[in-house]
Amino acid sequence: MKRVRINAGKVGLVFRKGDYKRVITKGTYWLGLNESVIIYDLTKQFIASIAIEILLQDKTLEAMLLTVEVKDNEIVLAYENGIFKNVFKAGKYYFWKGLIDYNFVTVDLNKIEITENIDKSLFSNYELSKYIRIFEVAAYEKAILLVDDVYEKTLKGGTYRFWKNDTTIKIAKADMRQLQLEISGQELLTKDKAAIRINFYTQYKVIDIEIALLSNKGYEKQLYIAMQLALRGYVGSYSLDELLERKENIAKAVFEDVKLVAAKLGVTVLTCGIRDVILTGDMKEIMNQVLVAQKRAQANIITRREETASTRSLLNTAKLMEDNDMLLKLKEMEYVEKIAEKIGEITVSGNGGMVSQLKEIFSVSK
Repeated sequence: MKRVRINAGKVGLVFRKGDYKRVITKGTYWLGLNESVIIYDLTKQFIASIAIEILLQDKTLEAMLLTVEVKDNEIVLAYENGIFKNVFKAGKYYFWKGLIDYNFVTVDLNKIEITENIDKSLFSNYELSKYIRIFEVAAYEKAILLVDDVYEKTLKGGTYRFWKNDTTIKIAKADMRQLQLEISGQELLTKDKAAIRINFYTQYKVIDIEIALLSNKGYEKQLYIAMQLALRGYVGSYSLDELLERKENIAKAVFEDVKLVAAKLGVTVLTCGIRDVILTGDMKEIMNQVLVAQKRAQANIITRREETASTRSLLNTAKLMEDNDMLLKLKEMEYVEKIAEKIGEITVSGNGGMVSQLKEIFSVSK
């Protein structure tokens, strides 16, 4: 005989020669020959030392155990006294009743939406995160959700979580802010065969993400090509001089042409403009020569205009002096004064008028 004591919070399973006999709880017991006892903690999960089916034939023991069955494509979240403890996969699990308040949340992994009442803080738990797919959509973005490559719904900015299973989940995102598209260094020929490079820009915004992403492949590239073709068509219909004079008109015309195409892409075009018109090497030299020639011609015209005005002024002055002796003498004195400013010393005699003598001094001998 052997005495065994089972303390509070413990339970014992008695075996005789390896066969299960009975369950004993708190108290002191005497075991017979060839009997042994395995003691279990009531606060721990029960893991049987022999086939559980044999043990559960004892209705007393069965009543003391809480059975949790997890089916295929399911997981169970286990809570002890309201605190998350573990995630159980497919199988059967047993817990002692009485001391611990157990709570179990069953999750069906055949679906993708997380509809269970689970605290968000648990999503970062390693044991649970293995079963979750996460997708991020920025505040300035929208996204379309594809389930098994079929459109499901449109997502706004936020963090989205789905159960991980064999169902394929994809999202495609689009930036909903105002965007800018650049056509840089586009080489074109004008109507008069002048080779130029144009830097063109357009500002646009996605307004219908379903059309942009589901009905079109590469909507940005398609918009770029539409702008490029429209620009090429208009530049080819203008001479170089017309192009330089009517840049704004061309930008407006391209804008009007592309609006309809953009609507079919799910975007709206806000503004267009030609930022730079760049001449190639030879054309740049030719234009410089033309510009220099134009400026020289303008300078010659101005010079001739000034010479004509000066000559006309002299003629008018001469006519006035011809009719007025006093005016002639004043003009003579004005010229004598100008000449005298450049001479250091002048000597005149007392005979005759001083002005007459100065005239004789500066007159050219014939």
